[in-house]
Amino acid sequence: MRLCIPALFVLLAMLFAQCQSKSDFDKPIIQIGIVVSDLDRSLNFYKNVLGMQEVGTIDLDAEFGKSSGLTGGAPTQVQVLKLEDNKYATEWKLMSFDSLSPAAKPLHIQDGIGMRYATISVSHMKPFLDRLRQNNVPLLGDCPVELEKGRYFVLFQDPDGIFIELIGDE
Repeated sequence: MRLCIPALFVLLAMLFAQCQSKSDFDKPIIQIGIVVSDLDRSLNFYKNVLGMQEVGTIDLDAEFGKSSGLTGGAPTQVQVLKLEDNKYATEWKLMSFDSLSPAAKPLHIQDGIGMRYATISVSHMKPFLDRLRQNNVPLLGDCPVELEKGRYFVLFQDPDGIFIELIGDE
C-alpha cells in the first residue's frame, strides 16, 4: 500500500505535465504593440489615468527593425506596461517614431479597421472616473451606462484615439 500512494502521485504528476505541454503557446498572454504620436503623453495617460505599471523597456535598433520587418530600419524604444506586475498580465507595449503618418482621430469604433478598442475589467469604477475627470479625459456617449444592477460601462479614448472600455462595479 505504501508503494501505491507515491506511485499514484507520480502518475498524476506525469499526466498533469502531459496535459500542460499540449498547448502551442509558451505563455497564456497576448502582448499588444501600439504606435503612439507622443510617447510621454501616452505614458502619462496609461500610468497616471489608468493606473498601469511600467515593467520594462525594449530597445529595437535599426538593424533588428529592418531584419525583423517590424520598422523597416527605424530604431525605437518600446515601453512595456501592465495592469499589474504579474507574469500572466497582458503586456501593453507603447512606442513612437520621429516620422508618423497622422491619422484622423476616430469618433466611433467603426471609423477604421484594425484594433479599435480594449476592455479593462475593474473592481470599482469611482477611482477611474475620478482620474479621468482630473485629467480632463471626456467620457463618450452617455457614460457611465448601467449594464446590470451595480455594474457599469464607461467608454473614452486614449490620446491617439484608441477606445478604452471600463466595465465594473459602481
